[in-house]
Amino acid sequence: MIVCWSVKGGSGTTVVASTLALVHAAQSSRGALIVDLAGDVPAVLGLAEPTGIGASEWLAQPEKSARMSLQSIAIQATANLQMISRGAVSINSSRFDEFCASLQTFDLPIIIDAGCGVPDEALISRASSSLLITRPCYLSLRRAAQLNVSPTGVVLVNEPGRALGRRDVESVIGAPVTAEITFDASISREVAVPIIGRLFKRVELRASAVMPRQLATN
Repeated sequence: MIVCWSVKGGSGTTVVASTLALVHAAQSSRGALIVDLAGDVPAVLGLAEPTGIGASEWLAQPEKSARMSLQSIAIQATANLQMISRGAVSINSSRFDEFCASLQTFDLPIIIDAGCGVPDEALISRASSSLLITRPCYLSLRRAAQLNVSPTGVVLVNEPGRALGRRDVESVIGAPVTAEITFDASISREVAVPIIGRLFKRVELRASAVMPRQLATN
């Protein structure tokens, strides 16, 4: 299970998580699952906004016996990729440990878009990889340096003209940069308008080149 997160909005967490999910879906005979805890994955993948039960509604159920299985609320995003949407109510983080245990009933690679902020301890402790998505930005690194939790790796979204680089990021965060992605303004423009269907194929075709093999693990 791979958890993607950031300390500052607009870092590219959802695009990176979605790309990772597409990589796994393409490479695994079992497909893959993306769990959207931030609410933006459908827009990035070019899907209609889900209207059914999502992660937040599942977590809101007071009794374990009353909850339906997570498999029953997963929707088919593509032929090989399933998605659990965020849902429409507030997320009850006190039940994340049970949520993670239920996720492990999926016999396939799982990628979680945890959005902005430090993920719940239950997510961090059960994840095989905890990836901080960041740009080489002073404000982002300043926030990351103040955290009491370290990621297992960093996905660095490089932008032209930034004074800070890979070594600066690794020194401040105390974790290796496991992947570097060059910021592509055209992708940002396509995410901002309702023509995301074209982005899907572009990401799928470029995913293997964008993400190194060390990130393509369960």
